[in-house]
Amino acid sequence: MELRQLEYLVAIVDEGGFARAADRLHIVQSAVSQQIRRLERELGFTVFDRSHRQVRLTPAGEAFLPYAQAVIAATTAARDVATTLLAEGHNVLRIGTSEGLGEHLEAILALVTDRRPDIRIDLVAAHSAAKLAALRAGDLDAAFIRAPGDTAGLSVLELWDAELVVALPATHPAAAHPVVELADLADLPAALAPADTAAGVAELIRKACADAGFGTKPGPPFTNLQDLLAGPIATGRCWTLLYADVATRIPTRRIAFRPTDPAITIPTALVARVPATPLVAALRSAARAYAASVAGSHDRPPRSIG
Repeated sequence: MELRQLEYLVAIVDEGGFARAADRLHIVQSAVSQQIRRLERELGFTVFDRSHRQVRLTPAGEAFLPYAQAVIAATTAARDVATTLLAEGHNVLRIGTSEGLGEHLEAILALVTDRRPDIRIDLVAAHSAAKLAALRAGDLDAAFIRAPGDTAGLSVLELWDAELVVALPATHPAAAHPVVELADLADLPAALAPADTAAGVAELIRKACADAGFGTKPGPPFTNLQDLLAGPIATGRCWTLLYADVATRIPTRRIAFRPTDPAITIPTALVARVPATPLVAALRSAARAYAASVAGSHDRPPRSIG
């Protein structure tokens, strides 16, 4: 039994005949008749009484008709749901986020939704390696990534440089200065995020320390920032680096947040799948416009790669 056979049956009943049903269905009458005969063979009974001038349902056909109508109604409803879900899916923009984006992210998303109010945005927090993997797997449409590293096969829009500050015990001698020279931290262990979660950031930090004449001593494991600050750093066991935007939102008396000399800045980029969908194109346009508007306070304007 095929859906089209049930549709033909209902059309014949609605139109009062095979010819008018064929006109409604935009097919020849012989095709309608052939499918109804096949349906009757499969059912094992006659659906229409053809002995009269006007086509009528047999008693068995009358009993069968409501079930055919129910199948067609259910199929129509299922198609409507599928169409709605597809439309909603096309309006969903899945974006990977980075720690410390703060007002930058809010401003960019506000621009996107002003331009495309139909967009629904889903934000996913993850480390850099996970976001790159999710982009390549199709689980994300775009992602804000710090020093993204290997972006082969992806498009990259460089936006701005984010400044890092050092978090060190307030009792450390270097905390007495408005700017901390990295070399003054050489003897204190460093608790830094694992390189496998943000390889590009880890490499920039390693190079900055090497340029200052030392290699970092490994400190306590970096579990999460809150625990690290409240425990090992506040008690004088280590130091770490974090984004300046994040540091401004952390109230503490036992920890000092200071810019470093030499300064450490991390490039922030919007990485996306290619080719860009209309929604990703809208996001890139908004990010580019926002980055250009704040370029005066950063080292460089936004730049596309790939």
